[in-house]
Amino acid sequence: FTLAMNEFGDLDPAEFSKMYNGYHAPANRNNDSKIYRPPRNIKLPDTVDWRTKGVVTPVKNQGQCGSCWAFSSTGSLEGQHALKTGNLVSLSEQNLVDCSGSYGNEGCNGGWMDQAFEYIKNNGGIDTEASYPYQAEDEPCRFKASNVGATCTGYVDITHDDEDALQKASADVGPISVAIDASHVSFQFYHSGVYNEPDCSQTALDHGVLVVGYGTYEGQAYWL
Repeated sequence: FTLAMNEFGDLDPAEFSKMYNGYHAPANRNNDSKIYRPPRNIKLPDTVDWRTKGVVTPVKNQGQCGSCWAFSSTGSLEGQHALKTGNLVSLSEQNLVDCSGSYGNEGCNGGWMDQAFEYIKNNGGIDTEASYPYQAEDEPCRFKASNVGATCTGYVDITHDDEDALQKASADVGPISVAIDASHVSFQFYHSGVYNEPDCSQTALDHGVLVVGYGTYEGQAYWL
């Protein structure tokens, strides 16, 4: 993969991480979460790309706000809603930033996708992006039930550090909320190619993203 100067070039690694890497899973996370169980004898396709199925909205920009967890959450729910209804609706990250604090999230200071899903489930839904646009800063909650774009009746977790289960879920379920280690300079200045940081951690996770598929390129397996 290649690196290049970009809009993050004036930030040192610590500043970049503090500003953008807002995945904060609680140390005492709820162990009662249901675990994804793939169907028996599932046959995995060689490649999966949910972008080609019309269930993934265009790439969004979190701006100078540690709200990656919110974008990961909306992306996953957008996919599930589109698969169920046939209608792709962009959902409001700002709704999550502003309104899910009582579930443990901290807006631009970070959060956790499970807590976002719990808020959406108990709140009766999440507003559309169009009705509640993104501002990249913490603001007072202005959720309106009349603007709900999707609801969530429940969610399951994938066993930590189980890429086989993640691959099966990617093929079987749809776009999946995940967390990665984005603390390296190579991530800050990534430009093109299959990102493969040798020092990437499987446990020190700090950035929420969305898996929309997988495949191989010149013999190297990759996640989309």
